[in-house]
Amino acid sequence: MRIFTGEWARWLMAAGIGVLAVVSSAQAQTTPQAALEIKGLLDFVEHSQCQFVRNGTEYPAPQARQHLEKKLNYLEGKNMVSSAEDFIDLAATKSSMSGKAYEVRCPGGSQPASNWLKAELQRQRQPH
Repeated sequence: MRIFTGEWARWLMAAGIGVLAVVSSAQAQTTPQAALEIKGLLDFVEHSQCQFVRNGTEYPAPQARQHLEKKLNYLEGKNMVSSAEDFIDLAATKSSMSGKAYEVRCPGGSQPASNWLKAELQRQRQPH
């Protein structure tokens, strides 16, 4: 086994640091289009007639939006959201504490929050 010393060691260390910098800067960042779609989903949640069920407790729509915005802000701070799908999958599908799936209870019935939001995202993406 060969151990690099001197110039080679410094060069390898610099190359490694360079690779880490490139990888770090390539983390997910929300695109303007994704930000608009996420805002549309949050508006949809807030203005719905549905109750948002989190860890067995029902919350009114405006409170659900506030909760999802807090999760979104946390995830964006870690550069983990680059699309509306990321937002749904990482912030609006389940409790990060208990792992229990979020549910929405609407006048027309109940369903997993992720299905509800994915259907709305597809509706919003349709040409008007």
